[in-house]
This record gives sequence, structure tokens and C-alpha cells, in this order.
Amino acid sequence: MKVSNQEIANILYEIGEYLEMQDVAFKPRAYEKAAQTIESLAEDAGDIYKKGGLKALENIPGIGVSIAEKIEELLKTGKCQEHELLKKKTPVDLANLTKVEGLGPKKIKVLYQKLKIKNIGDLEKAAKAGKIAALEGFGEKSEQNILKGLEFLKKGSGRFPLPLIMGNIMELRNRLKSLKDVERLEVAGSVRRYKETVGDADILVISKNPKPIMDYFVSMPEVAHVYAHGPTKSAVKLKSGLDVDVRIVPEESYGAALMYFTGSKDHNVALRELAIKKGYTLNEYGLFKGTKEKKGKLAAGKTEEEIYRVLGLEYIEPEMREMTGEIELAQKNSLPKIIGYGDLKGDLQVQTNWTDGEKSIEEMAMAAMKIGLEYIAITDHTKRLAMTHGLDEKRLMKQMQEIDELNRKFKIKNTEFKILRSTECDILEDGSLDLPDEILKKLDVVGASVHSHFNLSEIEQTKRVCRAMKNPNVDIIFHPTGRIVGRREAYNLDMSTIIKTAKETCTILEINGSDRLDLRDQYIRMCVDAGVKMSIDSDAHNDSQLYFSGFGIAQARRGWATKNDIINAWSVDKMLSFLK
Repeated sequence: MKVSNQEIANILYEIGEYLEMQDVAFKPRAYEKAAQTIESLAEDAGDIYKKGGLKALENIPGIGVSIAEKIEELLKTGKCQEHELLKKKTPVDLANLTKVEGLGPKKIKVLYQKLKIKNIGDLEKAAKAGKIAALEGFGEKSEQNILKGLEFLKKGSGRFPLPLIMGNIMELRNRLKSLKDVERLEVAGSVRRYKETVGDADILVISKNPKPIMDYFVSMPEVAHVYAHGPTKSAVKLKSGLDVDVRIVPEESYGAALMYFTGSKDHNVALRELAIKKGYTLNEYGLFKGTKEKKGKLAAGKTEEEIYRVLGLEYIEPEMREMTGEIELAQKNSLPKIIGYGDLKGDLQVQTNWTDGEKSIEEMAMAAMKIGLEYIAITDHTKRLAMTHGLDEKRLMKQMQEIDELNRKFKIKNTEFKILRSTECDILEDGSLDLPDEILKKLDVVGASVHSHFNLSEIEQTKRVCRAMKNPNVDIIFHPTGRIVGRREAYNLDMSTIIKTAKETCTILEINGSDRLDLRDQYIRMCVDAGVKMSIDSDAHNDSQLYFSGFGIAQARRGWATKNDIINAWSVDKMLSFLK
């Protein structure tokens, strides 16, 4: 029985949440960490188990004997007995209820016990009827926030945050690509444009023998439903809820099909109009001489590059195809050279087991070296975030000593890699910081972020973040708008004022590559236009999450940022000399 990493992770998350409902100490966090580890594994957990059995699962960092046994049970039977028993005891739709901002396991338990709320539908009915406000520990404000959270969920319904679904898509792509009859394969659509959320995936294939590919695709174990199974097109729904189409296209039309199915729709419409003006017809089969009615010889179609070239355009990267001025610039050969996926030299937001991360400083440094980075900043939380075991002044000083010792150790080994002393300092309600200036002065890089009081008015929230930026020690504002894609809306901020203040105070704004994807692409474009520098960071809490910075790069490319706009695409010396 094939069980994906994501399915295992989802069940581990739920076990942890059920245990939290029962006030079990320590275990919920252990399950959450294990789920995060499985979710971000580069290799399939089933393959790891096949190679080395239970012992191999226990060797995965953060997976103890008990959790390894549950993963083994899932891989063998598709179910976990403990999970089934916990579900029976409190039969609620945890996966969806916990998506509502502010609803944790303990509150869900109260709602079930007092109002028999089992799912999103029950929750909405009760909130609209005013029943939740009357409950102890809730109140009218909580009820309004629940309604607001439900509205937000509806907006994103059926779409998946890219960082959370990309692993599944890439695993699927790699398996299909390895089939002997596949000559070429690419994922198109909003996935290729690296949109923040995706509703489906389009896969294009060149093959002279498509039948075995289509048969394999529709019979994969993760397929929940088959919409269509044909010789050149098949469509399925995966167990994760994602719709996937596979199309077989002829080699001479591959570039045209890739362009057509990549989008965006508006970009494609503009290209078709341009083609008509130049005496061509453009569709998913190619660029043809003549009109739609009197279509002539194929002028281009094998590659996207040749279609753009025949239309008199510079090649436009997929992330830029959103009809925001790219075609006009491509006509003048004036497109910016946007940052590349291998251009980062450092990562300026990395958490360790000093607070809520899973690995030691040295382990995170070694992992960063392995993927070709030259430096990382250790940015553990500060004391106000007690739930993460945030650092006070004393512990931060101790951590700085450890970093200095590690840097000396690397130097002795002739390793140029550098660990930077840093922090993710909490911005308090009034805009002051969680640590005193005399401590912040000792750090190489100071990051600051908002983790509370999300409901302040736009004026108050903007004033709060601006005050933090005006602190002479604050170098970077991490995840500046506080959003989590698909789970939490951004708090109210006047971004024009934030960007203007960042420019005046020489403060960096972060592009966070985790499921926050914060900044948004339009704000990145505003920063580029205003000359405000940014950083692209993973916000990694374990070594396997360091790749999240790739999603940050995609976001930066969508905002037309170049290497010059991103400070951690620079050498460590140049980057440090730029900071306050």
C-alpha cells in the first residue's frame, strides 16, 4: 500500500492535536516536529522503510521509536490504530477546523463538548447564530474572528499553498519522467509560474508510445478519482485533493503547448493579439503564418524561445508572465535580469534547537554548506515568545559564544563558511523591542518581527512596525505583513508608508520562503521601484527546510527583483557592510 509523506505527516499532526486536546504534556510537540520532518523529507518514507525497515525510520532525525512504529503501521496498513481511537473519542474534522485562524485543538474540544461542532459547516451555523460568543473563553470578538476566518478559508477553497504541495507535484513529475516511453516532460500552469497557490497541475509530455504512460498515471496509488483516461489526455484527482492533467503533445508543438498551458491567460491573449498584428496565428499547436481562416506554414512551435523570437520579443521568464508590463519591455529588449534560483549566497533566517527549531547550530551550518551557501544567520526567537522557549539576554549571550567557537572551528579547518550572530527579536505592541539595545548592538544582524496583536488598526500597526524600523539596531523586518498563505490574512498595514520608511531608515524587508510567502509579489515590485533592498530567507526550523528559500526566490522573480535588490545574493562582507 502506497502512503505518501504528506499523508503520514497529516496523521502525525492530527495525533499531536488530539493529544493536545487531552492536555498531554510534551507529546503533541514531538508529533508536530515529526510531521514537519516527514513533510519535508527529500526521499519517500516508504522507500526508506523498504531499504532499512523500522531501524531506518528511527534514524530519521526527530523520529523516536514510538512514532517510527506508527509510521510503519501506516505504511503497512494505511491506518494507525491510535489515530483511529483518538478520532472515535472526539469525532471532529481537525484538518479543516484548525485552518480557521485562532482555533487550536483545545478550543475545538470545547466547541465539540458544548455545541457538538464537528466540522466547518457546524462551526459557521453556530457562529452565525451567536452561540459561540456565549461560551466561556470565547466571547463576541472570538466569534467575529471565527466568521472572518471562515470567510478567508472560502476565498482560498480548492487551492493549495505552493510550498506545501510542490513536494507532491515534484515526486509525481519525477516518477512519470522516469518512465521509459517519456522523451520530455514538464509541469506547466500556475505551478511553472510559481503562483502562491495552485488549484491544479498540468503536465506536458512528448512520447511516441503514450498508452503505458497514461495507464500508469491513472493507476497510481495516490489517485482518488479518474476524470478521464484517453490516448493523449488523462485527468485525475489525487488523494491530497489536487487535480492533475497529463497531455501528450507532438514535438513540433511542444513549445507552443508549454506556452499556452503555462499562462497567464492575459499574457497569452496579448501574445495572440500581437501575433495577429504581425500576420500570424498563435495557438497551442504553434505559431502559423496567415490568419485563423487561412492558416499557413508552421513558423515556430518547438520551443517557447523561438515563438518569442519570431514575434520580435525577448524571452520572458514564466514567473513574469502576468501582464504587468513584461511584453512592452520584451519588445524593447529591456527586461530586467531577474534573480536566478542558484544566486543566494546566504540565508538570514534560520532557527535552531535553542528555541523551536529541531537541529543544533552546527548541524544547520553543515546542511547550509552542503547546499552551497556561504553563510547563515541564526535567528532564534526572543523571550516574549515563551512557547518557543525564546532567548533572554543571558541565553542569547551564551548562544553568541557558541557561534564564535564554531566560526573559530571552521577557520581552523580552512572553511570560509560563516555563522552570523543574529536574532528574530519580537516587536512589542508599541513598536519597542523585546531585547535591550546594548544586547542588539553586539549582534551581526538584527531581525525583528510581529507575532502578536494582529488586530490593531492600520494606523497603529503601521506606526508599530515603523517605530521598530527606526531603531538603529534593526536591520531586517522578517515576514513584514504577517500572513500565512491559506491560513492567515496579512494584518492591516499601509505598505506605501512601510516601504518609504524602510528606504529612509535603510531597513531590509524580508521575502520569507516558507508557507508565508511574505512579501507578496506586488510589494516586492514596489520595493524594487523604490530602491528598498530585501533578503530572501527560508525560515527553516530543520535542515530539510532550507530549500524553502527557493520559493522565496520564485516570489522575488515574480516581483522582478534582481541580484542587486537581494542582500543575501551578495558576499557576506558586502552584505554586512550594507547593514545599519
